[in-house]
Amino acid sequence: MGEFVIVPYMLRDYALAAIILGTSLSSAAKDKETFQQPGAIRLDKDGQKWVDKTLRKMSPEEKIGQLFMIWTRVTFMNEADAAWITLRDNVRKYHIGGLCMSVPVDGAVLMRNQPFEAAELLNRLQQSSELPLVIAADFERGVSMRLYGATVFPHAMAFGAAGKLEDAEAFGRITAQEARAIGVHWNFFPDADVNSNPANPIINTRSFGEDPQNVGEMVAAYVKGAHEGGMLTTVKHFPGHGDTATDSHLGVAQVTGDRARLDSVELPPFRRGIEAGVDSVMVAHVTVPALDAEANHVATTSSTVVTSLLKEQMKFKGIVVTDALDMAGLTRMYANDIGRASVDAFKAGNDVLLIPVDLDASFRAMAQAVKSGEIPTARLDESVRKILELKASLRLQKARLVDLNLLPKAIGKPENLAVGQRVADEAVTLVRDNGKVLPLRPNVTGTTGSALPYQSVVEVRNRLVAVIFSEDLRTDSGRMLERQILARVPDAHVIYVDTRSAAGMSADVLAAVNAAEHVVAAVYVIPTAGRVIAAAGGLKNSVAMADASATLLNAILEHAGPRTAVLAMGNPYLAQDFPSVQTYLCTFSNATVSEVAAVKALFGEIPTHGHLPVTIPGIASRGAGLEHSASISSGGSSHAQP
Repeated sequence: MGEFVIVPYMLRDYALAAIILGTSLSSAAKDKETFQQPGAIRLDKDGQKWVDKTLRKMSPEEKIGQLFMIWTRVTFMNEADAAWITLRDNVRKYHIGGLCMSVPVDGAVLMRNQPFEAAELLNRLQQSSELPLVIAADFERGVSMRLYGATVFPHAMAFGAAGKLEDAEAFGRITAQEARAIGVHWNFFPDADVNSNPANPIINTRSFGEDPQNVGEMVAAYVKGAHEGGMLTTVKHFPGHGDTATDSHLGVAQVTGDRARLDSVELPPFRRGIEAGVDSVMVAHVTVPALDAEANHVATTSSTVVTSLLKEQMKFKGIVVTDALDMAGLTRMYANDIGRASVDAFKAGNDVLLIPVDLDASFRAMAQAVKSGEIPTARLDESVRKILELKASLRLQKARLVDLNLLPKAIGKPENLAVGQRVADEAVTLVRDNGKVLPLRPNVTGTTGSALPYQSVVEVRNRLVAVIFSEDLRTDSGRMLERQILARVPDAHVIYVDTRSAAGMSADVLAAVNAAEHVVAAVYVIPTAGRVIAAAGGLKNSVAMADASATLLNAILEHAGPRTAVLAMGNPYLAQDFPSVQTYLCTFSNATVSEVAAVKALFGEIPTHGHLPVTIPGIASRGAGLEHSASISSGGSSHAQP
């Protein structure tokens, strides 16, 4: 028998504590190894070995699956939920290589969710997949574009108006930190389009501006910041979607410039992005006759555009990804054989096939093309190798999950929130000022009655009338603006109208306007995929106001033009349709930080020193902007979250 050793009571406690601590530290170290650790994006020797070994073992079907990236719209899903089972089984059945994270939509309303729900679902999907998944997202305005609680940034054009490269770099870095925290590795941004066409319905404020050099420098700065945070980046929409007048979600857009124009305007920002080390290029569903005159070719399916121009002439060696394959700009050409779109896009030189409208048909079409030899095995292996190398450069083969406990530390840091608000403040551009409206005066005496919860009484007066032109009253547009105005003028009369209510509310709105000392008309029009409005001649896709809303705004300007400040909460070209506007401010965004910035500018709490990054025909040239100093101290919040 072994010898008994009697340990004093206190020493037993210490020994037990040491054992527990040692076990917990060992467990913690093990757990730490199972979670992603964002860092430098690089392919090391171990990663290369994993790529080589994995590729050798893959069947043709498994290789084909790696090319596809499909939607995952994050929300809470029970494990017995049919939607979860379908998503999980599609990942397994088709050997999916990547997911594009978004959230559910209801018409114009984006049903944003919470970071925990997103990270938990993405972790579950990673566990369901044999190979690690690369997760991408459209975080054009940061993670807050899809999820609550994250840092809010304005649209890209606001960065162009503020004009500071360090802002674009911080934008990339903060977005990367928050994206990686929830398990997203790859952002389909920055936008390298040069928005030279005021009628462009889908790019507009998503672009940094109309000057190719400035756009290129902003793109490079964003890429640098994003890489510092360990996030993959994408320049889009190659070879340039800025000089088009059609939304490629709805139809086929055409880039009409000749090759000299492309080389001087459209292509330079993409070249600059490639020089900066951008990881991927997204190809647009646009026709470019100067590059490929084939009637049935959009850039996505053109080897002349993808292989000859991008890969050979521009020397791009990274991942080439299609724009979403479910967009009408492409699907209309393949209505009778939808799976063929993926085959043609891949043969053109794309590596990743994004969101096919029919996954099964697309997978089978690709499998048949590989089996028949139409797609050589070497060509398939080339793209699959690049995708596996991308995953290994993120070290996903070692750790594919994120630690949910770290989300409260990584998402929505106060110092990051301040950056988003500062950029929005600096972007506000005063284009016209008649000297009769700005700055507005705060009035803190408008609240009467009890200050107890649910019992305060506000008597609404018409001294200040704010008319908020929303595209859909179900959206958040104007809510933060209203709160900020009422914080300064509690008895302000705030009226919401949208395209369906504008005509019926005109009489009441004009009665309030006629009695007002000052009027604020805040117009929310931003580029929205697939947006159509009723206009003379039928439906059209546009970033202009709908006819009923435009008629009401014109009436307001006729009745009270000298007393009215028009806020362009998005599309800066709005003033083209209202040339009589006398006081005109642009925020280039409908983000909450831009709403706060707009009100601060209206009340003279911040200086206005933004400058137009685009020309507004008949109104002002690029670079224009009236610079005013702040006239009073801030009376509202310094930054805000939705």
